[in-house]
Amino acid sequence: MTPTRSRPAGAGPTPKWIGLLLGLTVLAAVVAFLTKQWCRVHGWAAPDVHVHMCYSDFGQLFGTRGLAEGYFPFYTPLPEEQWMEYPALLAVVAGVTAWLVPESGTLHERTVAYFDVNALGVVLCWLVVVVATAYTARGRSRDALMVAVAPGIILTSMLNWDLWAVMLAALALWAWSGGRSGLAGVLIGLGAAMKLYPLFFLGAILVLALRTGRLAVFLKTLVAAVLTWLAVNVPFMLTAFDQWSRFYAFSGDRPVSFSSTWLALSWTGWSGETFSTLQNGVFALCCAGVAYLGLAARHRPRIAQLCLLIVASFILVGKVYSPQFVMWLIPLVVLARPAAPQFWIWQAIEVYHWAGVWMESARITSGDEFAGGAWWITAWYVSGIVLHVLALLWIMVCVVRDVLDPSRDPVRRGGSDDPGDGVFASSPDRFLLPPAGHGPVRADATAVRSSSRVSG
Repeated sequence: MTPTRSRPAGAGPTPKWIGLLLGLTVLAAVVAFLTKQWCRVHGWAAPDVHVHMCYSDFGQLFGTRGLAEGYFPFYTPLPEEQWMEYPALLAVVAGVTAWLVPESGTLHERTVAYFDVNALGVVLCWLVVVVATAYTARGRSRDALMVAVAPGIILTSMLNWDLWAVMLAALALWAWSGGRSGLAGVLIGLGAAMKLYPLFFLGAILVLALRTGRLAVFLKTLVAAVLTWLAVNVPFMLTAFDQWSRFYAFSGDRPVSFSSTWLALSWTGWSGETFSTLQNGVFALCCAGVAYLGLAARHRPRIAQLCLLIVASFILVGKVYSPQFVMWLIPLVVLARPAAPQFWIWQAIEVYHWAGVWMESARITSGDEFAGGAWWITAWYVSGIVLHVLALLWIMVCVVRDVLDPSRDPVRRGGSDDPGDGVFASSPDRFLLPPAGHGPVRADATAVRSSSRVSG
């Protein structure tokens, strides 16, 4: 049995610093809004929407999913081609924000109003993410500056409603860091009802619960998450099951697309279901690897490290990597590995990938008229995918290295332990796998902890 760990020290953010973070986030949001200005003026028609890199689902879906006519997702009979292929809570946000759009005016004017309402909504989410990250990081609250001005958020925040899920995920980690496991479960459940990825946080909590022998804490969080998810979804399941299930059927059936690593096998002609099976199988192996790392490392991994490894694995093996998915990773990278040079290199690569996606989309939707269908456009897109994958793998490898050698961890190198440990902070390790579970190595755990606190 390893020694009990005390709650990590470290002052949280000051009101002055929070004010500065919020101010910088607002400035970044203004830049994000300006990147969409061409489409606000000229509309969201292809291929110009791709040429000017201002595509947004807000502008596209308002007129094509019945929202402009006042139809509410799931509760209104619609032709199948107009069904929302999103989880229930995200569809609710899309429907409720449509109520705030004036009924008068041209379709373009009302579409712009719908875009503006949702742009304001995601900016508010962005502000919450920044503050939640600052409080979760505690003594390293300045790291939240990277979230406030991240190019990946500036360029993709107004592309879709993903920032709502990112907000709920960030709040879940904040609640967990404060020892509020039940509230964390509620927020995870809401996040999973918005986008799937916050659900993976439960895997990280399970690993830490097994390691500390505190499965009751995990069960409490799991029950809160499941009941919350059911409370959001069951009404739609009972009243409009076909529309509600569209997201899950679409996710399983959709072909490989949008920067997926599986595009390398698209020549096989395999169906979307086949790639889903491959994706799920490889992701399960990745999760097993993360679980082994969490239970075999001599020093207990930080929860943000495990969450990042799981979510990053899901993105790497997924059938699609939409540009806005980078926002899922940004707060996790900042909490798991707040190394500024690496963060900015990664963000530069993501910007390069983002631009390549729209150049390739412009080429395709213009029938090769854009830039004369030049070969360098596809080369840009493909190289962007490769660099994105390599950069994310680089971060993951560094996180694994930090887990195995805490003296390399930017957070622990400063003398603190896990600011997000929550209720596990004072718990000793009770269940370990080899090599940590072997006597000689296990006896060194105290020394590893001590060295990680004094290394600089």
